[in-house]
Amino acid sequence: FHSGEREEKCIIEDVPSDTLVIGNYKVQRWDTQKHEFLESAPGLGMFVTVTTPTADVLMSKLYGPEGIFSFTSELPGEHIICLQSNSTRFVAFAGSKLRIHLDIRVGEHFLDESVLQAKDKVNEVNLRLEHLLEQIHHVAKEQNYEREREEKFRKTSEETNSNILWWAIVQTLILISIGLWQIKSLRDFFIAKKLV
Repeated sequence: FHSGEREEKCIIEDVPSDTLVIGNYKVQRWDTQKHEFLESAPGLGMFVTVTTPTADVLMSKLYGPEGIFSFTSELPGEHIICLQSNSTRFVAFAGSKLRIHLDIRVGEHFLDESVLQAKDKVNEVNLRLEHLLEQIHHVAKEQNYEREREEKFRKTSEETNSNILWWAIVQTLILISIGLWQIKSLRDFFIAKKLV
């Protein structure tokens, strides 16, 4: 995505609790002479801020023009990941555009390089099995989180439908009572004027 200097861009990521989130980014600055984005942006850094669903700041750190950040979610819900450049230019003069390449991986765990180069095949297979079991545990945790969200949504939908039904019944009763009152008023009026 593109951003201006000193402009904060945020991404919302829905994450279950106790889940590792890894973000990898790279920043490119627009060159006004060449009319293209430079491959590197020397001297430019990024503030990365992560906010929990309860608006607590989970992480706030300054990185370079390229970097990897990671955090583990404490609560389930929407975590807000914000990126902002640390440009020292005044906002009025900071007309440079930035291109930010961002890759966010949720729930990924990486094997050690030493594991991949292990000479003992039994040990390597055992560690790979542990890694697969950890991934299965993560998938099960994510499914439970989605199940809880779906149950909460269903409960909210049922309450809304119930409220709509009662509101429709109340409106119908009000319309019937107003109609009966108008009929009675007109009848009394016609009788008083001796038109009936």
